[in-house]
Amino acid sequence: MTPQREPVTADDLLLAAQICHDALMPAIGRDWSVPAGDLAWSCQTTLDHLPNALLSYANHLATRATERRVPVRNGDPDRSPAELLSVTAATAAILAAIAHAAPAGTRAFHPAGMADPEGFLAMGCEEIMIHTDDIARGMGLAFRPPEALARRVLRRLFPWAPTDADPWAAVRWASGRAALGDRERLDADWYWQCAPLSEWDGTIKRRTAPPAWT
Repeated sequence: MTPQREPVTADDLLLAAQICHDALMPAIGRDWSVPAGDLAWSCQTTLDHLPNALLSYANHLATRATERRVPVRNGDPDRSPAELLSVTAATAAILAAIAHAAPAGTRAFHPAGMADPEGFLAMGCEEIMIHTDDIARGMGLAFRPPEALARRVLRRLFPWAPTDADPWAAVRWASGRAALGDRERLDADWYWQCAPLSEWDGTIKRRTAPPAWT
């Protein structure tokens, strides 16, 4: 039985893009070649990844893809951080509009499962929030998304996560970024439940193949 929860919406994705912009704009004049948190990527590369991910989701959802499609965008290293923040907002708006317009029952390919529109929106929110946090940590900035947004994304993508913990701390745990109480930090094979929650098998989902972007 799927637990009661608030759905992730197109407005949530637009909100995630806005809080990314607001959190990172103070670092525009800094050195973006520094590592983003614990990632091997620089802050610049991490920010450049966001439009790639969002357009990939939009590409698959708009075409109702049943297999992986050729990327629409594969990085633009010459863009400035300010431009990349603008591109992130634009690609979030594209995905939000496609998801909002998708008829009920729409499904499309993602390596983690045949996602529905809400699954793509939630993955877009998670990508933005967790990578904003990575960059903020690399830049020495404070970042914390709205608790309600973190809770909606957590419940949609990580139904195995604890419900009695701080939602943002639980998102970071489920995304392999930190331990959570006595729960050890997850390894790099953490994954999403992007297919409808009614299809969740009750186990912690794990990646079984290397990601396409490595």
